Amino acid sequence: MRLSAIHTYPVKGGRRCGHAAAQVLPWGLAGDRRWMVVDAAGVGITQREVAGLVALRAVAHPGGLTLRAAGHPDLDVPEPVDGVPVAVRTFRSRKLDVWAHAAGSAADAWVSGFLGRPARLVWLARPTRHIPAADREHDPGDRVTFADQYPVLLANTASLDVLNGWLVEAGEPPVPMNRFRPNLVVSEATAWAEDGWAGRRVRVGGIGFRAAAPAGRCVVITTDQDSGVRGKEPLVTLGRYRRVRQKIRFGLHLVPVDTGRVAVGDEVVLAG
Repeated sequence: MRLSAIHTYPVKGGRRCGHAAAQVLPWGLAGDRRWMVVDAAGVGITQREVAGLVALRAVAHPGGLTLRAAGHPDLDVPEPVDGVPVAVRTFRSRKLDVWAHAAGSAADAWVSGFLGRPARLVWLARPTRHIPAADREHDPGDRVTFADQYPVLLANTASLDVLNGWLVEAGEPPVPMNRFRPNLVVSEATAWAEDGWAGRRVRVGGIGFRAAAPAGRCVVITTDQDSGVRGKEPLVTLGRYRRVRQKIRFGLHLVPVDTGRVAVGDEVVLAG
C-alpha cells in the first residue's frame, strides 16, 4: 500500500490544499483546521449549513494564513497570539466550550462579506478537547484541532472505486475522492480493507498512527467540492450498502502516535 495524496483544510469547512509532503503533529497534520468561522453565538459554521464554504481558499503559512475567494481581495491574517480569547463550539449541540483567539475586525469583515452574514474568524492556539471523552470509542486525548472528531482522516481509493461502481449501476455519476475530505489517501489496498484496521497501528513511511474508528459520514459528502452544488449522492447509495449501527461509513479516523514527515509515495503498513 502507498500514500497517494495528502490534503489539509486550513479553515474548517473550507477548500482543500494538496501537498506532496506534510508534518505530522500530535493533533494532526500541520496547518490543518486550526482556524474556524463562527456565528454570533460562537458556534462553528461548516459545510453542513453553508455549502458555499467550498469557495473559501485559505492558504496556511508560517505565522498565519491568507484568505482567498473569487470577488474578494486577498487578506493576510496573522495568528492572533495576543488576541482576545473567546469561547467557541464546533457544533451547537456540544456543550464543551473551547478557548480560541479572535482573528480581529479585518478578518471578521472579510468572512462576513464572503458569507453574506455576520461571522467571525477564530484561531486555535492550543489544540484541545472539544468532544466529551465518552463520545468516542478510542479517545485521542486532549489534543485535537477543530476537526469534527479525530486528528486525521484516511480514505482508500479502492473503496471509492467500489462506491463509484454502485453509483454507475444506479444511473448516477461517479464522485471524486475530494467529496470525503480526507487528509491521507491510500492506494494499492483492497476495497474496505480499512474496516479491519480500527484498534490497530498503521505506519505511513516512518510515522505511526493509531487507527481509532471508522468515519461516519453526513450531508457534506453530497456537496460538489468545486462548485458548492449539493445533491443527494453519494450519501443515498453509500447508506444502502455501508450503514452500520446507524452510521454511514467511509474512511478511517487516525490518531498520530509519532511526529515527523509523511510524503506522497510513502509505504503504508499495518504495524500491529
